[in-house]
Order: sequence, then structure tokens, then C-alpha cells
Amino acid sequence: MTDTLEIGVLGYRFMGKAHANALARLPMFFPDAPSVNRRVLVGRDEAALADATAELGFDGYSTDWATALDEVDVFYNLGPNAIHREPSVAALEADTAVLCEKPLARTLDDAEAMRDAAARSDAVAGCAFNYRFVPAIQYAKALIEDGELGDIRQVRGRYLQDWLLDPDAPWSWRLSEDVAGSGALGDLGAHTIDLVRFLVGEHAGPITRLSGHLQTFVDERPDPDGGPGETREVTVDDAFTAQLAFENGAVGTIEASRFAAGHKNDHAVEIHGSEGSLAFSLERLNELEFLGPDDRGYQTVLVTDESDPYVDHWWPPGHVLGWEHTFVHENYEFLSAVADDGSFRPSFEDAYRVQQVLDAVERSHDDGAWVSLD
Repeated sequence: MTDTLEIGVLGYRFMGKAHANALARLPMFFPDAPSVNRRVLVGRDEAALADATAELGFDGYSTDWATALDEVDVFYNLGPNAIHREPSVAALEADTAVLCEKPLARTLDDAEAMRDAAARSDAVAGCAFNYRFVPAIQYAKALIEDGELGDIRQVRGRYLQDWLLDPDAPWSWRLSEDVAGSGALGDLGAHTIDLVRFLVGEHAGPITRLSGHLQTFVDERPDPDGGPGETREVTVDDAFTAQLAFENGAVGTIEASRFAAGHKNDHAVEIHGSEGSLAFSLERLNELEFLGPDDRGYQTVLVTDESDPYVDHWWPPGHVLGWEHTFVHENYEFLSAVADDGSFRPSFEDAYRVQQVLDAVERSHDDGAWVSLD
């Protein structure tokens, strides 16, 4: 592999901008990061793609991902869920490193094929669960690993947004089962499931069974490509809830909604143990609420000291970080693993385990019963 990693990115809108921004920030704030070159941007709309190529700092663009794979060392698959499998598997079969957006795939079968391709490949494969790389989440992980919470007893997770509250909000691919697989469940719930596994998986064990419920509130929405009054069907959930049972006897609840008025991007987890508790909300990204064994009440920990995870790379202590920085941290860890022939987590195996839970929630809803996980 060359000293400079040649990067190809499929997707140039929301996630494309987030990752392109992270790649641009790396040499400024992480001087030990691998050298990278934004080689090729991949998409379908050639005119929009050409504009995005200049805006996001890429050398060139391609409307054919297969051709683009021949030019790069690392492939970022940031497209809709339905196109995660084929390009990612092709890249891994060519031993090209892959970072794929979440959820890993549209279906469990696709996720299994991607996991198996990663296992056969010599290349690094990672899934972009960026919230693992929030300094406060890393701090929470360390507290749990150090036994500060004792035995894990209960977990609560939620991810609430309100961007679909208006019934006249236009239809998008995220509302199509054929493209997205699921709605709030996969789009938001996948993040929560991964955080739960990351934080307590080694202590509470895996989720052994669950009960899930899905709900769609608006069945059709205005077609942005249609004429006046034309609509398209919504075929995914707008909200979900699930009850969880863990191997060690702990219990959990998770929920997500894109109909939660007043919540723009509220991703929160609470973990209660035999000796203490902690709570985190993305809307207060630099803070962690912690109750230790000897505390009389929760303490608010401001995770912005130079000794906190990743913070020494940024601003003086007390100068807070934001959402975009999670992508810089994620890209730093992933690309460092690629350059060093190392390992990266969340891996495709981790993402497959998340997909198993997503699939189980859907099966539980369809069957109206608790579902066991292998």
C-alpha cells in the first residue's frame, strides 16, 4: 500500500459531506493520522456529482462504483441501505478496505453476506457507528470497564427526532422498505443498539430475547418528483419500541421516533448498575451524568479536559466539541487501522449483530410475541 491512502466515496450528500469534512480535518488536528487523498466521488447525477466533487475536495468523480474501486485503497459506502451490499462485497473481494454507513444492510441476509465477505478478506471492514467516538461515551465505557457501576441491571435507550412530524413533509428513500429496509428502527435504533452493545455487552452479555412494536403514523407523503397532489406510499415504521432481556438477567428498553415534537436529534442512554448509574444525551454531547458508589446524587461530568478521550487533539480544556468531531475521531481510528494492517471496531461482525436485533424486532412485531436471538 502506498504512503498515501487513496480514498473513494460513494455518496455526496449528508453523510458524504460529514466524512469529507472529517478527512479534510485529519491532518490539521491529528498529525499522526495516515496521509489521505480524496481521489474519487461516486454518484448517479453527473451534474450534481461534478459540483460536489469541487465542493468536497475530490480529484474527480465517477458514475460507476466498480470502475472507482480500481483507483482506490479505501472505499466509503455512504449510499442508501439497498446499495450497501454489492459495492462493499466487491471491494472486500478485491482486498480494498471498506467503511460502510449504518445500518450495515437493508436485510439480515445482506448483512450476513457482507460479514462473511469481510471475514474472507484481508482488508479492514468497519461500520460507521460514529457515536462510539463521542468523548463522553468513551469516558462512560471506561467507567463501566473499571466496575464503577457494579453489575449491570437495567439499560434505557432512545433516539428521538421530529423531522417527519408534518404530514406534508415530502417522501424520501428513507421511507421506502425496498431501499431503507426499515424506518426509525434501522435509521435511529441501529445507533442505540450499537451503543448498548458497546457499553455493556461485555458485562451484561448479549441480548437473548426481545419484544418489539412498530408503528407508522402517516401512510403516504407528497411525491417530490410528482405533480401537484401526487403522493408515494410510506412502507416503513415511523416509530418503534422494544423490551430487551440480557444474558446476565439485566433488562432494557429502547425506542426511536421521527415524530417526537421538540426533539431534533436526541440520542440518549441510561445505564443502571448495582453500584451506580450513568446517563448521556447527544443534545448535551460534552456531558455525562454519573452516580458512583459513594455519591448522594448524580454528578455532571464535563468531558472536555485535556486528559479525556480525543480532547487533547482539539482546543484548550473547556472548549466543547460537537457532532462533526465524532466523524473525525471515527475516520482517524479507521484509517489508522487500514494503514497499520490493524483491526477496527465497530466491525462488520459488530454491525451484523446489530442487524440481528433489528430483524428480531421486526419479527416480534409481525408475530406479536417475544423472539429469541441466537
